[in-house]
Amino acid sequence: MKGVVTAVLGGGQGTRLWPLTQYRAKPAVPVGGRFRLIDIPISNSLHAGIDQIYVITQFNSASLHRHISQTYRFDVFSPGFVNLLAAEQTVSHRDWYQGTADAVRRNLDRLDDTQPDDLLILSGDQLYLMDLEDFIGNHRRREADLTVAVKPVSKDEAQSFGIMRVDDEGRIVEFVEKPKDPEQIERLSLTTDQLSRLGFNAPGGSVLASMGIYVFRRGMVGRLLRGNDKTDFGQEVIPSAIEQFKVHAWGHSGYWQDIGTIPSFHRANLDLTLPLPPLNLYSSERPIYTHPRFLPGTKINRCEVLQSVLCEGSIISASSIRRSIVGIRALVQQGSVIENSIIMGATQFESAGAAGSPPIGVGKGCTIKNSIIDLNARIGDGAKLLNEANVQEADGDNYAIRGGIIVIAKDAVIEPGTVI
Repeated sequence: MKGVVTAVLGGGQGTRLWPLTQYRAKPAVPVGGRFRLIDIPISNSLHAGIDQIYVITQFNSASLHRHISQTYRFDVFSPGFVNLLAAEQTVSHRDWYQGTADAVRRNLDRLDDTQPDDLLILSGDQLYLMDLEDFIGNHRRREADLTVAVKPVSKDEAQSFGIMRVDDEGRIVEFVEKPKDPEQIERLSLTTDQLSRLGFNAPGGSVLASMGIYVFRRGMVGRLLRGNDKTDFGQEVIPSAIEQFKVHAWGHSGYWQDIGTIPSFHRANLDLTLPLPPLNLYSSERPIYTHPRFLPGTKINRCEVLQSVLCEGSIISASSIRRSIVGIRALVQQGSVIENSIIMGATQFESAGAAGSPPIGVGKGCTIKNSIIDLNARIGDGAKLLNEANVQEADGDNYAIRGGIIVIAKDAVIEPGTVI
């Protein structure tokens, strides 16, 4: 699609995903065993024929920069690029980005370099496949100044999103960011007929939520952001825009998951193990691109594997794997049981553990349930990660519990026989 530039917002600190974001930016968090979250918006953009992409970064961005620079390379005959826009001090700005809108404002000159007809803004921490060609085509046909991608959610979820009211033409006439008042949420809810007219097969009482995906007509971002101190699109920019400009909603009916918390991250990953997962990663038409690796196939020795995803380079010996994801180069030794868990794997093969430490991976006779094991973690023989007391929130040495999910930090060592 010509005349479009993509800006991916990848600078958020991701505090609710800690400790997965202890050493990396949120978009650099591994997902699905072999991808990074940043691969999702970039792949969606490339599938729409949009190959001029900027990624705006800020916190813990070293691994994110490395992944992008090693993965997305275009040949010399293509005008395409994936460029990094890291937060930097300038004569006029000496502080960090203050929000999504501020991050875009401070990079407007670069985003306007190629004089695009439209600016597409994507989030770097969502899991979805979207027809961006239809999204932008709808925006252009309506001659909208700004179009917001929307999805129906339940009233219970409304407090986590920007919620809106639209007219019969799909134009946004009211927008409230993360409403807290139950009466206000009730007033913004839609009937089954209203949802059907908007193209949604959703239960009555649902509300329309912003997905944090926008497309702006040329020059519109500058008109909305220059000369003011607005810092957030949902909180400030969109509510003010609907009073002056043509702001429309475009409905996305496919799978979409905001990876905002440890439980949502855990659930979204395990959904990929379903026989018919809501997000199809096996499509030849819309593959998710990532860093190419030259790894051997998975080696499975006398194992029981049920409804799981096993990634290349992993070695699993005499173990039981159930509804779990085993990532690249992961080692699972004999007698271990893994259920409802994500084993991210390793960044390199290791022939022997460091002196005095278990080898990278899961040791012998371990039991791991409802857990996330980050890259290069070492789980000693006989360790039990169970959370049998159903603790919801806790912090310990080399681990955390969030929403009842045990998270073992990157490079952490769990000594043999440990029980969590």
